[in-house]
Amino acid sequence: MNRASAPAQWRLLTRQGCHLCDQMAAVLDRGLGPRGTAWIEVDVDEDAELRERFGETVPVLLRDGRPVAKVRIDESTLRRLVERR
Repeated sequence: MNRASAPAQWRLLTRQGCHLCDQMAAVLDRGLGPRGTAWIEVDVDEDAELRERFGETVPVLLRDGRPVAKVRIDESTLRRLVERR
C-alpha cells in the first residue's frame, strides 16, 4: 500500500521588531504560498519553552518541529527543503 506522506508543518519563529524575521517571512510567502503550502508565525517571546530553546536566535524556520534554517534563507534553499520531503 502506497500512502502519500502528510504535508510538512512549517513554523517561523519570530519576535516583534525583527527585520530578519520579516525578510524570511517574505521568502516563505514567495516560496511556499504558490505551492499552496501553509506556514504559521510564532512569537518566541510568547512561549517560554521556545524562548528558552532558541534565545535571541530568530528567525528560525521549523519543519515538523525541527530547525531547518536560522537567520536567513533564500528561495532556492527553501525549494530544496520542500522538495526533499
